[in-house]
Amino acid sequence: MTQSLRQRVLSASLSLGLLAGAAAPAAAETLADALAAAYENNPTLQAQRATQRVIDEEYVQARTGWRPTLSASANAAWQEIRTPASERARLDRPTDRAIVRGNAGAAQLTFSQPLWTGGRVASSVTAANADVLQGRENLRRLEGQVMLAVITSYVDVRRDQENLRIQQENLKVLQAQLEESKARFDVGEVTRTDVAQSQSRLANSQAQLANAEAQLAASRATYATLVGHNPGTLQAEPSLAYLMPGNVDDAFVLAEQNSPLLRAQEFAEQGSRARIAGARAERMPNLSLQSTLRWGNAPIDPFHSDMYDTEKTASLNVSIPLFTGGLINSRVRQSIERNNADRITVEAQRRNVLQTITQAWNQLIASRANIVSTDEQVRAAKIAAEGTHQEEQVGLRTTLDVLNAEQELRAAQLSQVTARRDEYVAAATVLASMGRLEARNLIPSQPQYDATANYRRLRITWGWVPWEEPIGVVDGAIAYPAIPKAKDKALEPAISPGLLPPPAGPAAAPAAAAPAASPAPAAPPAAS
Repeated sequence: MTQSLRQRVLSASLSLGLLAGAAAPAAAETLADALAAAYENNPTLQAQRATQRVIDEEYVQARTGWRPTLSASANAAWQEIRTPASERARLDRPTDRAIVRGNAGAAQLTFSQPLWTGGRVASSVTAANADVLQGRENLRRLEGQVMLAVITSYVDVRRDQENLRIQQENLKVLQAQLEESKARFDVGEVTRTDVAQSQSRLANSQAQLANAEAQLAASRATYATLVGHNPGTLQAEPSLAYLMPGNVDDAFVLAEQNSPLLRAQEFAEQGSRARIAGARAERMPNLSLQSTLRWGNAPIDPFHSDMYDTEKTASLNVSIPLFTGGLINSRVRQSIERNNADRITVEAQRRNVLQTITQAWNQLIASRANIVSTDEQVRAAKIAAEGTHQEEQVGLRTTLDVLNAEQELRAAQLSQVTARRDEYVAAATVLASMGRLEARNLIPSQPQYDATANYRRLRITWGWVPWEEPIGVVDGAIAYPAIPKAKDKALEPAISPGLLPPPAGPAAAPAAAAPAASPAPAAPPAAS
C-alpha cells in the first residue's frame, strides 16, 4: 500500500470514528465529572506533583549537613622486585634472591560529625524549606490552570454543539426555502434570481455547517486531551456564584492573600534572602568531630591477624577561611542582587495578578451585558423572521428579505451562545487568578492530593539521628548575621458546597440552557 493511499485510509477512518463518536449516545456528564477525571488523570498535573516530591528531597538533602557520615575504605597491594645477577654481584650479595614478592593490606573506618557550620547548613535548610513552599504554590497554580482549561474546554464543546445544531437547523430552513422558491418559480410567482439567491445561501450554509463540524471536532479533541476521554452528552454548567466575590475590590484583596502566582514569588524571595545569609556564613569557622579506626601494615597472604597494627584517632577540627581571592565576597554580592530581583518581581507579579483580574472582571461585565442584549436580539429576530415569511406569502417581501431575516436570526443565536460561554469563562478566569479555582472548592467529594504528606514522611526517615535537632538549633542560633526563617502563609479555607448538578427541567438541557448567573458584579474602578 502506498503512503498516499495509507494516508487516505487513515483520514477516512478518523472521520468515520469522529462521526460515530458524535452520533453515539453517551451517559450525561457534568462539569464536576470532567474536573474529577482531569484531577485524577491529567498528565501535566501528575508530573507537577512528581516535581514537588523532587523538591521535597532537596529539604532532606540540606539537613544532611547536620548529620554524621561513616565511611569504610580498604586497600590491597601486591609487589614484585626483580634484582639482576649483575646487580647482586656489584653489591657483593650473590646469595640474595633474584625475585622478591610481597603483599600488604589495610582497612579504615572514618566517622565525621559536624558540630557547627557557622550557619551554612541552617541557611541551606531555610532556603530549601522556602523552595518547598514555593513548589506547593506552583502546584496550586498549575492545578488552577488545569481546572480553568477543563472548564473552558467543557463550555467550548457545549458552545460548538449548540452552534452545530443552529447550523443544521439553518440548513433545513434554507433547503425548505429553496424548494419553495423552485415551486413558486415553476408557477411564475418568482424569478430565477430568487432561486439563485436561495441556492447561494444554501451553499453558504453547507460551508458553515462543515466549519461547525470541524470546530466541534477540535474542541472535542482538546477536551479529550485534558480530561482523558471524549465528551458525551454534557449537562449545563453549574453556577460559580458561591465562589465569586461581591465586587472587584474584594477580588483584589483575596488575590493578594491567595493568588498562587504571587505567593510563589514571595516564597522565592524568602529563599533568596536565606541564601544571602548562607553566602555570608562562608566567612565563619567550621567545627567538626572526626574519628578513625585503621588496621594495616601486614601481609594478606599468609594472613595472621596478630600481625596487623590497630590505629585509633579522634580529632576536633576547626577550619577558618582566611583568604579566598574574593570568591566569598562575590558570592555575597551575587546573592544580594538575586534577592533584589526576587523582591522586585514580587511587585511585578502583584501587578500581573491585578491586571488579569481587572481584565477578566471587565470581560465578565461585558459578557453579562451581551447576554441580555443577545437574548433580546434573538427574541426580536424570531419575530422578524416569522413576519417576513408571512409577508412573503402575500407578496409584501422578497425572497432576499426572507433569507436576510433568517441569516440575522442565526447570527443572533450564535452571538447568544458565545456570550454565555464568554461569561462563564470570564468568571472562571477571575477565580483562577484569585486562587479559588481548586479541586477542594470545586469537587470536594473527590479525594484530594495532599502535597504536604510526602514532606512530612521525609522529615524523619533513614539517616535521621536524635542529636541532629540540637545541632541544628545551635547552628542557626549562633549564626552571624541571623538567618531569616521561611514563613508559611495560611490559605483560605475550602468553600462549600462545591459544584452542584444543574437543576432538573428545561433549564438543564445541555444545548439550550444558559449558565447559571452569579450576582452581577460591581464595575471595577476607573484606571488612573
